[in-house]
Amino acid sequence: MTEIPRVVVTGIGVVSPVGLDVDSTWESLLAGRSGIDTISLYDASEHQVRIAGEVKGFDPKQYMDHKTARRSGRFAQLGVAASLQALCTGGLEVTDENRDDIGVVIASSGGAFEMGNQELIIETQGSSRVDPLLITKRGGYMAAARVGRVLGVRGPNTTINSACASGTDALGQALNLIRTGSAEVLLAGAAEAIVSPVGISAMAVLGALTKKGNDDPPRASRPFDVNRSGFVLAEGAGMLLLETERHAQERGATILAEFAGAGWSFDSTSDTAPDASGQSLAMLRALTSAKMAPEEISYINAHGTSTPLNDKAETAAIKLALGEDVARRVPISSIKSMIGHSGAGAGGVEAVVSLLSIRDNILPPTINYETPDPDCDLDYVPNAARAHQVDAVLSNSFGLGGQNAALILRRYRE
Repeated sequence: MTEIPRVVVTGIGVVSPVGLDVDSTWESLLAGRSGIDTISLYDASEHQVRIAGEVKGFDPKQYMDHKTARRSGRFAQLGVAASLQALCTGGLEVTDENRDDIGVVIASSGGAFEMGNQELIIETQGSSRVDPLLITKRGGYMAAARVGRVLGVRGPNTTINSACASGTDALGQALNLIRTGSAEVLLAGAAEAIVSPVGISAMAVLGALTKKGNDDPPRASRPFDVNRSGFVLAEGAGMLLLETERHAQERGATILAEFAGAGWSFDSTSDTAPDASGQSLAMLRALTSAKMAPEEISYINAHGTSTPLNDKAETAAIKLALGEDVARRVPISSIKSMIGHSGAGAGGVEAVVSLLSIRDNILPPTINYETPDPDCDLDYVPNAARAHQVDAVLSNSFGLGGQNAALILRRYRE
């Protein structure tokens, strides 16, 4: 019987509303600094929602040439940046000898909300006037494809979209690709840039976004607080360099953590309302995948969107999955309080943060937590970072539509 390889993380990269790299993002999160602000990417002054978590000061030409950057959607640009950072921190150089063995798995919605008024162009100017780069620039598959082409790697190249669960889903799929022998090295994570007039407006009309934070953006996202009123849409990318333990050891890489397990589930109840029992299944399956007991979890990086229904359901789901006693002992926090919710990108950024909490034995806070909610009665690491021994992190991502994914990273031990 073939032994299932251990999968390890050797590199990380992130671009977020609070930092353009790992160090600046981590420093901001530990300081409780919010990256939510008035929208600057377009004129939202007359819109009902005028705030978002934007990546500020990002220059794609730091990571690719001008022509490639111009032909890439913002989501793909962010994905390339985070991927190159992950390769750099992992000390892995792409060469003619290894390029066929390196793959890419990225979660993204692509440019789904930025296709433009192409039908109007057809009607008024003719079909030949449609943007010739529409598909290759905006197609969701282009985050993984652009990373693959910029790097020149020829391993598996896959795009995942399962709504807000996508980033964690993509990492779990990458874990299984390596476990089953389909790849030895994968860049995996998520990249999203859906802060757009259509994206924000659609989510606002659906009732998912808070409309109370326009005049005080940093305090708009308040997961688990009784006065939460919806999430703040954001953008960003987070990527992990994943390898088999053997491959990492053979090249002398520094192993940052072990990717211990992942689990999935589907609520099968509602297009919008979450279901605690469905969410708990993803956590339980992640524990099974990692061959771990609930009491071995040191910290939970929560989905924690700041919507009334999600935070209540996630609290209940944690209790179902871990048991009441463990749930009350394990600290939980949501970095969406500081960076907002980047949709498909969230799980990638949160996986990077989960790994950093293991590296440094410190937990990022849930800021804006002021008034406890009786339905959310666990330890949410309110308002200030906390020193804590972190040996294993459970990270949750739950999709609008019922898709659920959870992963477990743990301290690496030979």
